[in-house]
Amino acid sequence: MLRVGIVGAGTMGRTHAAAYTTLPNTQLVGFFDADHAFAQRVAPQFGAKAVDSYDKLLQEVDMVDICTPTPTHLDLVLRAASAGKHILCEKPLGRTLEQCEQMIEATTKAGVTLMPAQVLRFFPEFKQARDLVLAGAVGKPAAIRTRRGGPYPRAANDWYADFEQSGGPILDMVIHDFDWLRWTFGEVERVYAKALTFKNLDHIDYALITLRLQSGAIAHVEANWADPSGFKVDFEIAGDAGMIAFDSRFAMPLFVAKSDAGGGGGGVAVPESPLAEDPYMLEIQHFVDSVEAGKQPSITAEDGMKAVEIALAAIESARTGKVIRLGGGA
Repeated sequence: MLRVGIVGAGTMGRTHAAAYTTLPNTQLVGFFDADHAFAQRVAPQFGAKAVDSYDKLLQEVDMVDICTPTPTHLDLVLRAASAGKHILCEKPLGRTLEQCEQMIEATTKAGVTLMPAQVLRFFPEFKQARDLVLAGAVGKPAAIRTRRGGPYPRAANDWYADFEQSGGPILDMVIHDFDWLRWTFGEVERVYAKALTFKNLDHIDYALITLRLQSGAIAHVEANWADPSGFKVDFEIAGDAGMIAFDSRFAMPLFVAKSDAGGGGGGVAVPESPLAEDPYMLEIQHFVDSVEAGKQPSITAEDGMKAVEIALAAIESARTGKVIRLGGGA
């Protein structure tokens, strides 16, 4: 049984805590939060305690689950690695590629597991869509569109509004989609983006990113922090044999349309609720099981760094108006 400490008692920390209380092979020991009084109010809700220093928490656990703002990840990961603790770290893994590289080097040297919490891979509708793509349901994928967003997020110290800390919606939010696209369709070759990020607007941001994949497919990724109607997600995958579509506004949102020989269209709803299993619990269970088995999780720290690389390329493109090539291409 793994003894677990959660760093950060905010929304994600509490979401992860609820998952640990359901797993038979974990014991949630405690929370550490910069606001100790807040941690003291949260911890008892999950049968845990509030610890007043990160170093004390590290002394009492086998793994830490880091659910804090992006700029804090590097220091927290390095200290956990130095203490020989396994680490589940919220996305994005780091604010820069250099930070990601430092984390990977430190955890590799310490012989501990580091997994970025790219939870989209555990959402049933996204996993099922990938399974369908790999099974040839749409033929050869040609065009993919993803859209994610809602109101501008608010948090302690309004840190999301500080671009240097959060990286805006491109790094903080649609890094989910970058990881899923790379996992499903392969490596990204070129990135081009337009965004409101550098327009100095008050708590409004939007970006449209175009990715050219090495396979030849094109992906359009929409990031929206300007929609007051609420958070929503949808995607479409089009290939030479059909299309898969998903919209979070519908109760049974995954829809598969297959082309027929006569060129007509047809479709059937896949009877699977995306809420059948909690994806955060599945993500955490996978990490814990991997650590106990001494195996590499399916999401590696290098995967987390690759997603950051795509996001930073999109930010650079939005800033400069240039196409950014990945992998050292000219």
